[in-house]
Amino acid sequence: MPWPRLPGDSAVADMHEENKTAANGCGKIRSGAQNGAALLALMEKTGYSMVQQNGQRKFGGPPPGWEGPPPPRGCEVFVGKIPRDMYEDELVPVFERAGKIYELRLMMEFSGENRGYAFVMYTTKEEAQLAIKILNNYEIRPGKFIGVCVSLDNCRLFIGAIPKDKKKEEILNEMKKVTEGVVDVIVYPNATDKTKNRGFAFVEYESHRAAAMARRRLIPGTFQPWGHTIQVDWADPEKVVDEETMQRVKVLYVRNLMISTTEDKIKAEFNKFKPGVVERVKKLRDYAFVHFFHREDAVAAMSVMNGKCIDGASIEVTLAKPVNKESSWKQHFNGQISPSSENLLGFPNKEDGTQKSLGKPASLSVRLNGQHSPSSPEVERSTYPFFPGIKLTPISMYSLKLNHFSSAVMHLDYFCHKNSWAPPEYCLYSTTSQDGKILLVYRVLISSIADDSQSYFMPEKLCTTVEDAKELAAQFTLLHLAPEQAYITLLSLNAAWWDSKANCTPYLA
Repeated sequence: MPWPRLPGDSAVADMHEENKTAANGCGKIRSGAQNGAALLALMEKTGYSMVQQNGQRKFGGPPPGWEGPPPPRGCEVFVGKIPRDMYEDELVPVFERAGKIYELRLMMEFSGENRGYAFVMYTTKEEAQLAIKILNNYEIRPGKFIGVCVSLDNCRLFIGAIPKDKKKEEILNEMKKVTEGVVDVIVYPNATDKTKNRGFAFVEYESHRAAAMARRRLIPGTFQPWGHTIQVDWADPEKVVDEETMQRVKVLYVRNLMISTTEDKIKAEFNKFKPGVVERVKKLRDYAFVHFFHREDAVAAMSVMNGKCIDGASIEVTLAKPVNKESSWKQHFNGQISPSSENLLGFPNKEDGTQKSLGKPASLSVRLNGQHSPSSPEVERSTYPFFPGIKLTPISMYSLKLNHFSSAVMHLDYFCHKNSWAPPEYCLYSTTSQDGKILLVYRVLISSIADDSQSYFMPEKLCTTVEDAKELAAQFTLLHLAPEQAYITLLSLNAAWWDSKANCTPYLA
């Protein structure tokens, strides 16, 4: 049976006939004609349509008999590490196990092979969550494991270098003047002066396309609101946690606190509505995590305390989103520190001999035009031969992507440059332990922010090596400068890890 000519397929049949045959996972060789026959049989069996255009092949969207609008956001999953010779006739039966497929988009090469990844949209969010649960790390062929995670179109832009005296309404009006589809602007108050903003904002658009067009319009140099050159980038979608996990959360994330507010003060305020319900409080700069003994008390306290004033500051209270303790197979290179998890960075783990580098979990994905797309399982750190005659081009490190940096020291330098701050200055201090070891700690000074907020940062740990001390200081500084929306994704570890570090000792002032 010949390859089914799909609308927009542009002689795909001929290409498949001419391509090399591929193994189908059972050790048999399957020709292009056999691939076509398998897809045609799939369409006849399911009643779904299939069309190829713009480098992707779409199965369904909508499915037969569908009425009404497409499923809402949160119903689509991203699938990576798909064998290049695997197609819809093998993929659809696997993903149908989680629920009804609204649409499957397989990314295609001109040669006829797939590009190793796809997007599967289900009819409900529950089906998408089930797909992640049962199919992430699923062995789709012997020795071949796919990765499955939530996929969200990005509708939010990060706008940096905004004058700190501008209010939300002014920023919103300015964005509406030059871009279309603006839904909202999110502005965070300054940590030390609540009448000012932090120098950045997040602009929410009605669609990914509107956000993409706005990003193109706002590229630095083409538009200067209030006479300032602004910084524009994609903001990562908010971390999605399944409802079952959130139902077990008994920790509150409290934002917009005064720097001077103490943990004891926060605990006392949250204990007012019901004495003795707070287990402990962990405060970092102008935000805190309030741990409760019981979930029902946490939920009740959230309702009572959200919008209340503590030391003159109106606080925001939400349920904290827990760290995924399983080794998530993908994160964003240009992601953010999660504002609702106690994130810390790791040094090389002496127990397992592996490198837990900055923002680099077991494997990662990058984004293509604001959407998730695949990458190799790990960020490549290797050398290549330098052959005579290779052309070299001068380049600034600040023109590179964040995935080219593998240390917090480099990320902090990049972060300061992006915010038009002076480079960080590192001052090394030492002391001697009781057993005679020399212990080291760096203090980081960022002079550009000395006028309106804390300008120096020093971790509460001492290290035995200069490299670890500097890396730790950079990590600590990044965590405190912009906890809500920093430029990096930190590898989340349990806070107790710090206490077990062999080369870092608690510093007692």
